[in-house]
Amino acid sequence: MEPSESHPFDGKAFVRHLTTSAGVYRYFDADDELLYVGKAANLKKRVGNYFLKPPMDPRIASMVSQIARAEVTLTRTAGEALLLESQLIKSLKPRYNIVLRDDKSYPYIYLSGGEDYPRLAFHRGAKSGAGRYFGPYPSTFAVRESLGLMQKLFKVRQCEDSYFRNRSRPCLQHQIGRCSAPCVQLISVDDYKNDVRHAEMFLEGRSSAVIDELAKAMEQASASLHFERAASLRDQVAALRKLQAQHFVQGASADMDVIACCMDGGMACVSVLFFRNGVSLGSRDFFPRLGTDAAVGDVLSQFIAQYYLERQVPRELVLSDPVEDMEVLADVLSQHAGYTVQLKPSVRGDRARFLEMAQRNASAALTSRLASRHTLLARFDDLQKVLALDEPPRRLECFDISHTRGEATVASCVVFGPEGPEKSHYRRFNITGITPGDDYAAMHQALTRRFRKVVEGGARPDILLIDGGTGQVAQAMDVLRELGVEGIRVVGVAKGPGRRAGEETLVLADSGETLHPGTSSPALHLVAAVRDEAHRFAISGHRRKREAARERSTLEDVAGVGARRRAALLKAFGGLAGVEAAGVEELMSVKGIDRGLAERIYAMLHP
Repeated sequence: MEPSESHPFDGKAFVRHLTTSAGVYRYFDADDELLYVGKAANLKKRVGNYFLKPPMDPRIASMVSQIARAEVTLTRTAGEALLLESQLIKSLKPRYNIVLRDDKSYPYIYLSGGEDYPRLAFHRGAKSGAGRYFGPYPSTFAVRESLGLMQKLFKVRQCEDSYFRNRSRPCLQHQIGRCSAPCVQLISVDDYKNDVRHAEMFLEGRSSAVIDELAKAMEQASASLHFERAASLRDQVAALRKLQAQHFVQGASADMDVIACCMDGGMACVSVLFFRNGVSLGSRDFFPRLGTDAAVGDVLSQFIAQYYLERQVPRELVLSDPVEDMEVLADVLSQHAGYTVQLKPSVRGDRARFLEMAQRNASAALTSRLASRHTLLARFDDLQKVLALDEPPRRLECFDISHTRGEATVASCVVFGPEGPEKSHYRRFNITGITPGDDYAAMHQALTRRFRKVVEGGARPDILLIDGGTGQVAQAMDVLRELGVEGIRVVGVAKGPGRRAGEETLVLADSGETLHPGTSSPALHLVAAVRDEAHRFAISGHRRKREAARERSTLEDVAGVGARRRAALLKAFGGLAGVEAAGVEELMSVKGIDRGLAERIYAMLHP
């Protein structure tokens, strides 16, 4: 239905023509901005609640007053409506919906594939490598703890491939009993693959099956008079049984998540305790953006749909409160997982103890977030006063440059709002085509690339912070003028005398004025925090880029020198320096290197 100024949106007429089928409805305002997405088992009945049953909650009334257009999408079942609603909320983030804000990528345990001796490793990011990924885990600590446990139980290597290929003797991990030293073939490929298979079974939650297999192997080794092998297997079985007993005593004998929600001051916190294979993996707190008529049950329902429909869901979810359409949600999660998923809002015994713990976590985290939010809002208000703005800024962006003597130059852009850092909007820029060490040129290039997006309709900051003084600020002003971008306040953050924190100088680009807010200024605390975050983000990107460049061997550019020949050369001459010092005849002494290849290697290393 298309509204006009003379014919505003008629909600009652819209409802009269609706079907009673399941589906999803969407409300738009006069600027065609999406206000709200909802699901319904009966569209006519659900949408009618907004227009046929006044009076309503003031927050809902505020939204309804802005509706200029409505759309519906029919689905076959209420479960399909729930899935579509979750997808639309996650992708479109309507203003009045409960939206899970979870910008962090989750860590995994990665088991490499396609190798005789696979490795276990910490992984975060795109799952593009060959092999298997176990997780996600709620924290880095949980992954590190699990990897340490795997080293003790199964002795599967965790070293980098470059380190593994160039070993000539066992490393410290083998000496302390945490690796079987496949790098120097102290274990056969078949035995190692058997250890890897047991590690996979353990990560899949099949620890009892692992114990059974090891116990049988122990008996066979003993019967064959291989007593050292039997003793080793006995110790491994004992360690697994002890670990299993500890977890069952704790009460976490199942794969489950315990989820509690706490609401106060217009904010909500959802705290989740994670248990896999009876192992506690720790907890994580989430702070979803609230919608119009949010209650605890609504927050939990939206959290579960948006969070678990993109991840592996455990067989059991213990909830602090009942949720709407619990049977539909459980059915959708079960279809997504491929096994039965239970939602339990009422529990006793150990589960009740875990739930109480999750509720305390949620309450404490929300109290802390409210306190920090008030502090942050006060800093934004003070920044408005210091810079004489008409209203508090909503979006700050800060740029910084990092390099080592001109090598691997990286620029960072971090974004802060009244809720804190908006990490999904952070960006890094690899700087190329400039004179090494020219910070002005690097800043000019990064700003040009960023603000071209603004010209194309991307998000624009209210305040642009530049880590530097008048020279860096001048580069920012030149870029904005070149691109025709107006209405953005540019502020340089110059280090104070002695480079002491709290004595920074703010350089105002439009007037050339300099401000010294002082160490007690909340505005300067905010600016310094944003600047420090930009600095951290730039340095971490630069270090990764520099290390990646240095890890690449010059030998990789020689045609005919693959991984095996490269490893043979490095082993024969003790490293790249030894290869560089070798002559053609010496290079030919390495197996697989003929004269032609030796001459190409020598020419590459001596341009």
